[in-house]
Amino acid sequence: MKSKKKLRSFLKSLRFRLIVVLVIFGIVPGFALRIGLLRAYESRAVANRTIDILSQAKILSDQIANNGYLEDVSQESINSKVELICNIYDGRILVVDNTFHIIKDTYDLDTSKIIISEEVATSFQGKESSKYDSLNRYIQLTMPIRNVETQQILGVLLVSVSTDNVRDSLAYLKNVALIIQLCVAILSVVCAIITASHVARPFGRMKRSIEDIQIGYGEDMLMIDNYSETEEISANINAMLKNMKVLDESRQEFVSNVSHELKTPLTSMKVLADSLTAQEGAPVELYQEFMVDIASEIERENKIITDLLSLVKMDKAADSINISSVNVNELLELIMKRLMPIAEKQKIELVLESFRPVTAEIDETKMSLALTNLIENAVKYNDKPDGWVHVSLNADHQYFYVKVEDNGIGIPEESLDHIYERFYRVDKSHSREIGGTGLGLAITRNVILMHRGAIKAFSTEGEGTIFTVRIPLKYIAG
Repeated sequence: MKSKKKLRSFLKSLRFRLIVVLVIFGIVPGFALRIGLLRAYESRAVANRTIDILSQAKILSDQIANNGYLEDVSQESINSKVELICNIYDGRILVVDNTFHIIKDTYDLDTSKIIISEEVATSFQGKESSKYDSLNRYIQLTMPIRNVETQQILGVLLVSVSTDNVRDSLAYLKNVALIIQLCVAILSVVCAIITASHVARPFGRMKRSIEDIQIGYGEDMLMIDNYSETEEISANINAMLKNMKVLDESRQEFVSNVSHELKTPLTSMKVLADSLTAQEGAPVELYQEFMVDIASEIERENKIITDLLSLVKMDKAADSINISSVNVNELLELIMKRLMPIAEKQKIELVLESFRPVTAEIDETKMSLALTNLIENAVKYNDKPDGWVHVSLNADHQYFYVKVEDNGIGIPEESLDHIYERFYRVDKSHSREIGGTGLGLAITRNVILMHRGAIKAFSTEGEGTIFTVRIPLKYIAG
């Protein structure tokens, strides 16, 4: 249930994020474009209007200078021209003489007054100036009035023009642009919803497929290849499902093997016990014989349980490994000493060859168990009259190497890949005869892997087997 909720939540989140992203990419650029275009229009309109006014002011200033308007402001032709410009551009014109007196004001507000401003002073120095006041919505420019022949500055022409018509056009354009943007925004939301649904559809199919697999219906494999991302996710999920299936099969096989291995000694003990109880007045010798067999089966059961517990402990925690500096030569000598009685009983020559002193950082108990399993197997599965087991120890600057070689029954080539599997036996009947549980090599391999080492097996059936073990001299923490 939790995984289903997570999948639904993921899809909702995916759709929402896609919609938000698409809406943002649809609306924000439109908003920025609208502002940019409106500002560009305003700047362009003001610039064009300024150019027009400058050209008209230039013509007017030349006419004022040529006709002596500064001495006689009653000239009808000049006054008509001034009024015409004011009417066309909805503005105000001031004519200032060289004493800074206003001799003409189209608004008749400041006539005969003195004007002192930065713009006027700049124009008396022979420079034109223009300014756009967006807050009060007007363009103001000043133009020097020059004598055509001497270029002497006779006065200044100051023109102020309203930009209300630019503002009105701008307001109209803003409304139109806003309506267009709203339409684009609505269209973006609709397209975003459709696109998000389309993009999320493969993930919805994937969710339903995973749910079907969880409840046991549908295909065992996902094939959602609409996008490279979904194809990659499907491949990863398929690999995970395959691993889970292998693990499940391994678990079932392991449980089956454990049940079988534990049940076999119990069955034998029950058969022996039933045989004794079925015979009235059975002789003591028979009781003793059967009790020896029962004790043997109990010992076998105990060994299986002990090995299982060892495997469980190793599976649970590599962090429980107790690393210390160990003399490997002495460890192998001790193992050989313990196994020597078994070798002598089977008339097997057991030899240890150490090429150099070796000290390594290992878990002495676990490594002793692993090496004991290897050497003990080599001894027990060697039934040749002139049998031998040779153990060698060597090292370099990074690893130490243990080789266990025998001339015993060997391992078939097809079995070499399975010998580390739990409860796997090459020769089941012979293994039970010598008390094997099928767990020894699994334990050995686990111990070696815990030490970041490696183990390899080479064998020829009927000729013998070689196991090589490589362990780092310095323990590498995981």
